[in-house]
Amino acid sequence: MNAYQIYQAADPALITDLFTWLRTEEKDLYKNSIASLAQDRKLRPVFIQKKQFPAQVQWLHKTLKLKSTDMMGEHLFQLFFMKGNEELLITFCDAMGIEHDGKGSVEGEIPNSLDAEKAKAAVDALLAKFDAKLVTAYLYVFNLQTEGGWDSISDILKSDDRLKLA
Repeated sequence: MNAYQIYQAADPALITDLFTWLRTEEKDLYKNSIASLAQDRKLRPVFIQKKQFPAQVQWLHKTLKLKSTDMMGEHLFQLFFMKGNEELLITFCDAMGIEHDGKGSVEGEIPNSLDAEKAKAAVDALLAKFDAKLVTAYLYVFNLQTEGGWDSISDILKSDDRLKLA
């Protein structure tokens, strides 16, 4: 699943959380995202910026569902998870035995293969602490980090009924 497909399937509340965090914690990036996406849609950024926040989020969500915005959408998800959800990353890395910097940023390379039993335990640990829709989005975004994703993560996403984007 690509980033634009994640946006297509995601619960609007998750996307609202993403943009609320971005607008609060990364104001310049939020403004630049609107400007870039507006330009991509051949609109002036001020047209979007004058809208009330809920309308901005709705427009951003609609725009990030487009295949042409895939790279930007993936980048926004990565930032949201790396800076806005460090505890989730730490929990996952610890459960998988992946070395990290204490903030969830992997040190070195992510292994080429991930143990299926560890992956299942990691997912259980995440679901015990975090909302299932957030965990699901994270796993899909994590799986984008290698071509074709990791089989163990893909299998869990397909088979675990708790993992739904919407």
